[in-house]
Amino acid sequence: MSASCGHNHSHDHGSASDGAFRRALWIALIVNAAMFVVEIVAAQTAGSTALLADSVDFLGDALNYGLSLFVLSLGVLARGRVALLKGLSMLGFGLWVVGQAAWHALTGVVPEPVTMGVVGALALAANVGVAVLLFAHRQGDSNRRSVWLCTRNDAISNLAVLVAALGVFGTGTGWPDVIVAGIMAVLALHSGWQVVRLSLGELRGGAVKTAPAE
Repeated sequence: MSASCGHNHSHDHGSASDGAFRRALWIALIVNAAMFVVEIVAAQTAGSTALLADSVDFLGDALNYGLSLFVLSLGVLARGRVALLKGLSMLGFGLWVVGQAAWHALTGVVPEPVTMGVVGALALAANVGVAVLLFAHRQGDSNRRSVWLCTRNDAISNLAVLVAALGVFGTGTGWPDVIVAGIMAVLALHSGWQVVRLSLGELRGGAVKTAPAE
């Protein structure tokens, strides 16, 4: 799930940097929303847990890019709250994927590898394009940092889906799909915890600054 990028603690929201970041977020939002639709259909068709996990990740990223656009001109406390929501969403996503992977492992579902590979390659191209677009904005507050973490994780996840497709094709079992889904869950949980920690720190700092003097 996502947020915004670029090291700017002065909060000069009228800057050219913020304008470029806003345009990048809009493009990223559209790309992620489109890929969610493509992957959710492909996941159901192929019976792939990894694709299903990636499709939900695309949806979460699209929603969070939208949230990032909304809070871009707000203060540190508002941005910290949204980043906290996004971090918790990433944690929830990771736990959901763990449950799905366990279910597929127990039921022995074998996904269709060709669909996995084709859609995984398309998703990788989309996420690499978004990552290049957002690379210049990878530093900053928790809101910006969470955008970059999610974009980077998405590209890594897409590579993992391609590896899973090859594994399913080579072994004729669903285990590569389950293993990749588990890895994606761990990545989401780790990044979610990072964003939660950063946002809580900002919220504590902002609350101290805005507290009335005694």
